Amino acid sequence: MNTFDLLAQGLLVAMQPMNLLYALIGVTLGTIVGVLPGIGPALTVALLLPVTYRLDPSGSLIMFAGIYYGGMYGGSTTSILLNTPGESASIVTALEGNKMARAGRGGPALATAAIGSFVAGLIATLLLAFLAPYVVAFAIKFSPADYFALMVLAFVTVSAAFGDSTLRGLTALMIGLTIGLIGLDQQTGQSRLTFGLRELTDGIEVTTLAVALFAVGEALSVAAAGKRAPDTIEAVKGSVWMTASDWKRSWKAWLRGTAIGFPIGAMPAGGAEIGTFLSYSTEKALTKHPEEFGKGAIEGVAGPEAANNASAAGTLVPLLTLGLPTSATAAIMLAGFQQFGLQPGPLLFTSNPQLVWGLIASLLVANFMLLVLNLPLVGLWVKLLTIPRPWLYAGILVFATLGTIGANPSPFELGALLVFGLLGYMLRRFGFPIAPVVVGLILGPMAETQLRRALQISRGDLTTLVASPISITLLTVALIALVLPIILRMRGRGQVLAQLASDED
Repeated sequence: MNTFDLLAQGLLVAMQPMNLLYALIGVTLGTIVGVLPGIGPALTVALLLPVTYRLDPSGSLIMFAGIYYGGMYGGSTTSILLNTPGESASIVTALEGNKMARAGRGGPALATAAIGSFVAGLIATLLLAFLAPYVVAFAIKFSPADYFALMVLAFVTVSAAFGDSTLRGLTALMIGLTIGLIGLDQQTGQSRLTFGLRELTDGIEVTTLAVALFAVGEALSVAAAGKRAPDTIEAVKGSVWMTASDWKRSWKAWLRGTAIGFPIGAMPAGGAEIGTFLSYSTEKALTKHPEEFGKGAIEGVAGPEAANNASAAGTLVPLLTLGLPTSATAAIMLAGFQQFGLQPGPLLFTSNPQLVWGLIASLLVANFMLLVLNLPLVGLWVKLLTIPRPWLYAGILVFATLGTIGANPSPFELGALLVFGLLGYMLRRFGFPIAPVVVGLILGPMAETQLRRALQISRGDLTTLVASPISITLLTVALIALVLPIILRMRGRGQVLAQLASDED
């Protein structure tokens, strides 16, 4: 069966009334959390994990994907009107978008961001559909040693690509790997790090850890920061529609942003912020209006926003085909798969193709929904920015607590939520990334199992770990993944800092 047939079957799944409802809920929630500063898609998906515990797996995962796409769309509104990027991937949008808003061109800035996101999301989702079968065909050939090398690549990816410090990323990863050791040994049945507590014999619930680190930890961090000056929201003046000149200057930037964002999102060492920095640099180098950069150039909004959304679809390539998360939201979505007893990877495409292709097809539907939601309702999204932060984060704490109790009704789980919430606050307080902890808990036991299998087959010969071309390639990519984000961040941020310095002059 070719990709067109599989995608057509996936559309039949995505167009079912309940799945359409889940997609609509997802994109609406995603847009809301994207607009609200400080609340990202990863936090929202983490909050919904315990709530969707007993729902249909297809519908829940479709909703999570809708939140991911919607969060990427909504983040541009905050960056353009408030000059406060909700996520690192929206930093570049704020550079030119907020200048356009101050000059009375906030409407065209929002329009080029929304349409560019739609174009990039549509193209990137189709690329995901046609690229995934080839990656799956390659991954089916993996041996236990190859899978272990893939896990090493995942560990290096989350350590190097998340946060500003590779050392802090590795430290956070080690915390997650240690938490993953808690419970019964999968082969010997011996208790590990349970300290005599019966509740720990089954290990730590991924859902509890994710909700605690992302939701409770963030709420505690905001509360500890104290009062802050009220934000200034730029009003949307005039029409939100783009002129013919705006279209002419934007459409090439959308395509270039898509071409940059998708492969970088699909790379193990990728990340949306890297693609947006590179897209901004590209548009600045190719523009016919260099005098406008730093003062509100529409290309500086169109390109990075397209790259941002294309990278979201690119991130799903390694997640779905290899079980490899390359963003914080992808790590939480991986936990969502495992919550339903599913493991993303090549076997999922053969054992549950209806779910996988329904999820991919739902992204096409979500793109059309987001285009309809974003431009006509921009006034509603702006009003969300006026919600007092104490109300917002108090609601998050209540929702996180009730969701955890609903999924695992026990005092122990509630205590674990508090303990890991405090851990999440401490990690944020000292600048440690959160996602590596969750990835360590999820992938650590899998890496241990594959390592043991490889050594058992080879009778303890360690050279089996580098005996195949696949494992050697993956370990080499892991080494590159350790170094490449550092270089790209230094170059991209150096260019943006130079731009900011020239603006001040």
